[in-house]
Amino acid sequence: MEKRPNILIITTDQQRFDAIGAIDPLIYSPHLNQLAKEGALYTHAYTPNPVCVPARQNILTGLTARHHGFDDNDFTRHRFSPYYLPKLPQILSDAGYDTIAIGKLHFEPNRRHDGFHRYFMIDEVPRHREEDDYALYLKNSGYDHISALHGVRDPLYMMPQRSVIDKKDHGSTWVADLTIEQLKINGGKRPFFFWSGFVHPHPPMDVCDEFADLYKDKDLPEPIHSLSPISWLAEENRNIVNYPNEDVFRRFRELYFASIAQVDEQIGRIIQTLKDLNLYDQTCIIFCSDHGEMLGDMDTFQKFLPYDGSSRVPFIIRYPDKIKPSTTVNALINLNDIMPTLLEIVGAQYPAPFELAGKSVFDLSDRNETFIEHGKEARRWVSVVTSDYKYAYYYGGAREELFDLINDPKERINVLDDHQSAFDEIRKQLRSKCIEWELRFGLEDHIENNDFKQWPQPHIRPFMGTGELIFPKRIMDPIERGKIQPLREQIVNVVKDEPVLRLRDLDFSYMLKTNQLSEEDIAWIIEQDNKNKEGK
Repeated sequence: MEKRPNILIITTDQQRFDAIGAIDPLIYSPHLNQLAKEGALYTHAYTPNPVCVPARQNILTGLTARHHGFDDNDFTRHRFSPYYLPKLPQILSDAGYDTIAIGKLHFEPNRRHDGFHRYFMIDEVPRHREEDDYALYLKNSGYDHISALHGVRDPLYMMPQRSVIDKKDHGSTWVADLTIEQLKINGGKRPFFFWSGFVHPHPPMDVCDEFADLYKDKDLPEPIHSLSPISWLAEENRNIVNYPNEDVFRRFRELYFASIAQVDEQIGRIIQTLKDLNLYDQTCIIFCSDHGEMLGDMDTFQKFLPYDGSSRVPFIIRYPDKIKPSTTVNALINLNDIMPTLLEIVGAQYPAPFELAGKSVFDLSDRNETFIEHGKEARRWVSVVTSDYKYAYYYGGAREELFDLINDPKERINVLDDHQSAFDEIRKQLRSKCIEWELRFGLEDHIENNDFKQWPQPHIRPFMGTGELIFPKRIMDPIERGKIQPLREQIVNVVKDEPVLRLRDLDFSYMLKTNQLSEEDIAWIIEQDNKNKEGK
């Protein structure tokens, strides 16, 4: 019987397509660069939905939100992918693979294994300490006083900060440690499918000291500034952060790229273990991110958007049986392609009647377009990307955007603003393609009389924070609960070595409104921060 290849998927969260050295030499990522040199770098890979949970559900099921139901992140209600949808680890388990998940996978419900034999979980905001393996690790490693396990979110979500957890215990290290441990346990006894998910560079930027100054006084990629009005959704994203000054914004960007270097080092450890176990050339390795980060492009931030900063992702595959070293692929691919790629590698059939939304990345025929979706009803948009153009339609307000990617690859000019007549035929063609895709793969009840349904443009919502920490309030043991350090102390501690940020310059209104901090707490925070930074 022919020996089947092992499979390792490595994902990061919120990593832009150009935030690797193989694309932009300003970025320090030596291990990812080497992986690309030994395999294939797909330069035009897109997420099917630029937000965490939906993108991962697409990878898991090979299907769109029409089937699995996750069109956006929404943690206000209990949701789950239907039981009758085959999941990638289930299919591979049935094919005889040892299936293990490690780190952030962001499934809902978050402890559901979905066919993984074992699941060692990291969640950014655990609902219960006991259900999060990394939270329990920290509790048992002398960090039972820390509730902000991956850095302080509100009011520092996208502000400079440092990790108060030693590098050896940091979440990025933990993901690599567990992956290495499970690789050694497997040892090549049976084919494996591992999915190792890192939290970084998703904010908060709790970077360890060793990496914190990696980009100090060095050139950084400059944000792209739009020459056209941006969408109402992009305007809404501007409210996510208000940097006190350019120095603080610059520092956050330094730490964003530094966090990628920190993850890159851990990826290098995993790769070295595969080599030590003589499993490296027997393993198909896929590296990608679930979506990007605007990082100030278009003067906006975060994800949810069709622009490349948000929707285009890094994608590397090393598989010597199929791919020659130093291959660069410029064809359009999509994370929906991961399921059919892996089914092809293992020789498995998709065991359901649903039409998969992608095809194998080894098949480069008919790669003329790819589609992206997000949200529902008035907050929904759908986009098509071709080699020449990107078109996006926003249901709320019936806004259209069209970018000429040949002459404007950075998407600075929406040609429909000033030159609609010259591009009207292209607009109509791409609009029709989006309608056809919606009918085939998109959410139901959004197309009427073979055209987009229309909703009024939504009001731009203020950013009201990411939500308070959950698990400390659910600790039943009063002694254990009493060990948790007050949030005000954690806030001061994570920024004490970041002199560019002065806490007196921040807006604490959300923290007051949600009773996470009192006026007394805020006064104490500012006083302590001033003391820590006097003379710095």
